[in-house]
Amino acid sequence: MKAVKRFLKSISGKVGLILTLTIILLSLLAPILHPYDPATDRNYLARLQSPTPEHWFGTDGLGRDILVLVWYGMRTSLSVGLISVGLGLIAGLILGLIAGYFRGYLETVIGWLTDILLAFPSILLAIAIVTVIGPSLPSVMLAVAVVQVPIYIRLTRSMVLSLREREFVQAVKALGASPTRIIFYHILPSTLSPIVVQATLSIGTATLEAAGLGFLGLGAQPPTPELGTMLSDAFKGGYSLSSPWTTIFPGLLITLTVLAFNLLGDGLRDSLDPRS
Repeated sequence: MKAVKRFLKSISGKVGLILTLTIILLSLLAPILHPYDPATDRNYLARLQSPTPEHWFGTDGLGRDILVLVWYGMRTSLSVGLISVGLGLIAGLILGLIAGYFRGYLETVIGWLTDILLAFPSILLAIAIVTVIGPSLPSVMLAVAVVQVPIYIRLTRSMVLSLREREFVQAVKALGASPTRIIFYHILPSTLSPIVVQATLSIGTATLEAAGLGFLGLGAQPPTPELGTMLSDAFKGGYSLSSPWTTIFPGLLITLTVLAFNLLGDGLRDSLDPRS
């Protein structure tokens, strides 16, 4: 309850929560409120029309309604962010718990893996992975997840190292508890607060990285609508300047999604860690 009260006092947290819930709700309701068929939802006679009451965000080079495209593109980007961060969190959490608790040879090997992954700029590592596997939405999810893994390894390991010598852990160990029980029942719950905050912030980063891969043509492939791909189509088609609405609205949605999760992460950090 104290954490909730602190969160409600955070203006950035409340704004981020409202924006995040709105984005998630709109993404879930998209197929219900406006079913989209990429094979038929196009009108070549209405291509590159400026925003009108009929098409609030205008139309693109194929005569598709940009409002519908960014709506479904937001849904795609959100799915990539949530799934990739979830995969990276699970892998990094497990490896971080192992490295921090057992130490020794395992910690050394996992430390080397972390250093190798962190040696590459995140977007370049993601590009390399997608290039090897092949451009597709699952490839983007896997690439962004791999980029997230070392972040959670380091965060979890540092938390475990500070907790494994605490009195309550030593007491449970003296009573004969197994390492698995100590890790998952006593150490893990104490590490969740910073991990939840980092995961919230990582969703915004993952969304931006997925959009970057889509812009380079390595993300979702046509006809799947995706915000980065929409920007790429506008520049490749040569109408990004003559029809600026084709880039403004996808760019705004990317910015809004990243901003929403960053503000929510700031609010969670303030509420879960009052010392900050």
